[in-house]
Amino acid sequence: LEEAAFQLQQIFRIDISIALNILGRVESMRAGHCRTGFTCFKLAADRGYSKAQFNVGLCYEHGRGTEKDLEKAALYYCHAASSCHPMAQYRYGRYLLQHSPGQQWDRLQRALTFLEQAAAAGITEAQAYLGVFYMRGLQPQEKRGLKYLLLAANSGDAQSRYHVGVCYEQGLGVQQNLAEALRHYREAAAAGNRHAQERLRL
Repeated sequence: LEEAAFQLQQIFRIDISIALNILGRVESMRAGHCRTGFTCFKLAADRGYSKAQFNVGLCYEHGRGTEKDLEKAALYYCHAASSCHPMAQYRYGRYLLQHSPGQQWDRLQRALTFLEQAAAAGITEAQAYLGVFYMRGLQPQEKRGLKYLLLAANSGDAQSRYHVGVCYEQGLGVQQNLAEALRHYREAAAAGNRHAQERLRL
């Protein structure tokens, strides 16, 4: 009986959190009532609901319904990322990389773990970010970078498609192949990428 009561409490807690999150998103944010939306998100987030934690992070990052505060945004992204929310993993991993004092090794590894989890979950932004990171890092890993750029390009990211063209043109992580570079530039240009359009003109 105690176990059943506990299960009912858990279901009730989750259902309330989902309802608050939906209320915040649909009824408040879309109607322009940002402060009310933020309050709903925060109530659900503080109950441990990862989607609401991510939404609170967005509110703090962009100053919607509350004061802009990147540290608080990172805290809520961290909570959601720890519950395997892919977009929160991307945003928190990116935050760690951009705000690591002196690129501390443990923070760097933690950031890359979150970014790679987000990329594996199909988050195109994480794939593109990792592709550029591994290509341009202090110790470039070109093959690894190309792998992530291809994933992002195949998900429709025109900027990553352009970068894949650069890799083929310059032989970064792959054997140099100008015909293949041209193919990627054309695809990126057709999708509206300005850099690829300029490269084709040259």
